[in-house]
Amino acid sequence: MAWGQVVAEALREEMERDERVFLIGEDLGPVRERENLWGQLRERRVFQTPISEAAFVGLGTGAAATGLRPVVEIMYMDFVAVCFDQIVNQCAPLKLMSGGRISVPLVIKTPAGCGSREAAHHSGHHEAWFMHAPGIKVAIPSNAYDAKGLLKTAIRDDDPVLFVEHRLLRRSQAQVPEGEWLVPFGEAAVRREGHDITVVATSYAVTKALRAARALEGEVSVEVVDPRTLVPLDVQTILASLAKTGRLLVVHEAPARGGAGAEIIRRVMEDGGFDLLRAAPRVLARGDTPMPYSPPLEDAVLPQPSDIAAAIREIAWG
Repeated sequence: MAWGQVVAEALREEMERDERVFLIGEDLGPVRERENLWGQLRERRVFQTPISEAAFVGLGTGAAATGLRPVVEIMYMDFVAVCFDQIVNQCAPLKLMSGGRISVPLVIKTPAGCGSREAAHHSGHHEAWFMHAPGIKVAIPSNAYDAKGLLKTAIRDDDPVLFVEHRLLRRSQAQVPEGEWLVPFGEAAVRREGHDITVVATSYAVTKALRAARALEGEVSVEVVDPRTLVPLDVQTILASLAKTGRLLVVHEAPARGGAGAEIIRRVMEDGGFDLLRAAPRVLARGDTPMPYSPPLEDAVLPQPSDIAAAIREIAWG
């Protein structure tokens, strides 16, 4: 099934299971007509809005605080900047500020990432902003199976969740089982086993890391770990991998400076990973530059499979 189909399936299943679940935001109508949610549920459960992120994220926050379970769709992750106050200053801390009396079961669902040649205003990968915001969880699936399972878990969670979908992954297809399934938060997946180096990758970087690992078969044995959620972060799975390999590379498509990679390495070091290392850990990520529109320039500032393979060689044999 296509990524969009399994995500729509997750939304439909959760709306049928729980009358409190509804979908609101941008691009929910004719643009997503193939998902059939608009036609089935628009009278009561699916509300397409104008381009008004601050308004509908605020509406979602208030609805969640009164007991509903909204899923808010933001057209591009870049536009979270427009509603940053609603998310970080209102939604995320409300449970603590109310002494635990008010939960905010809100899902903020948004496509992110590069590769679609849409330049600086439409290529953001800003999950690290929300890792820095106490009170909000961050899910970042790398395949269609996890997209459905994590989204269903997010909708059932009593805390706000940022759900990040890479736009190139949204065009992908995968074999998935029939029926429903959940993917728990805070449980990483080992996508490929190896013994020379651990590569922790997120979102579409998982696909690239696996390509690099296959290209290095017979030369370097690469273990690829996919965190699946950044908040909460499954440090123990990374440490178990590092205990075998002694080497760590973190790959993501957000800028390197202040990114998820730095936080992953910090957690690994604090939780006992320092003594497991045989080489210095490294982050390979997008260059610290606004995303160019030119396809060759966009490719140049992003970590490609060949760049990942080169970094693996340097760490493993350098």
